[in-house]
Amino acid sequence: MREWWREISDLVLPVACGGCGRPRTALCQECARSLYGAPARRARPDPEPAGLPAVFGAAPYEDAVRAVLLAHKERGALGLAGALGRALAGAVRAAAPSVPGGGPLLLVPVPSARAAVRARGHDPARRIACAASRELRRTGTAARVVAVLGQCRTVADQTGLDARQRLANLAGALHVVAGGVRLLEAGRVVFVDDLMTTGASLVEAARAVRAVGSRAFPGGGEPCAAVVGAPPLAFEINRN
Repeated sequence: MREWWREISDLVLPVACGGCGRPRTALCQECARSLYGAPARRARPDPEPAGLPAVFGAAPYEDAVRAVLLAHKERGALGLAGALGRALAGAVRAAAPSVPGGGPLLLVPVPSARAAVRARGHDPARRIACAASRELRRTGTAARVVAVLGQCRTVADQTGLDARQRLANLAGALHVVAGGVRLLEAGRVVFVDDLMTTGASLVEAARAVRAVGSRAFPGGGEPCAAVVGAPPLAFEINRN
């Protein structure tokens, strides 16, 4: 009911830009350019944890991009999912260039904690992944969302934890759900999330998929990852 009401209210209530607050638009052109106006780039956190897939980010997590992600994730501005999905689709294309005959891109969202989903009334990463999948198909790239990861134990709130603590907190927390291996064999895996900070969530997602065996990666390939936002310094490192 909460999610239904949010979607209806987006249509009937006055709106303001999720990035800068400009009235009468959900996302102004300037903030849209900040979100998906530049090519996605490789993002490497510092320190870069072992086991992290190759990650591509759409934009630095700052200013308008940070505001838009938080508005969607924490304040239920669900109308922003389309723009965020467009940004994520660009990062997916950069992470996994299409290969003729290679099957569809399989967007595997990193799952949020069940308590967080209940509190927010929606799963931000999965919603954005679905929007990205639609955008990819609209522009000629075969893609679909396969939500095959689930939490197998409770994890602590990541707020305030450093990179090492986040890795320890998430270690062994995810698993591939029943029937997931068959789905993963149908194309190329791309892990997706709204935001990468230390990379701990993507490391654990990749570990969980690797644990089910090489059949999850056709041709023996490795997974890659795409996110909407990443720390600005994660991009700066790539220039050196």
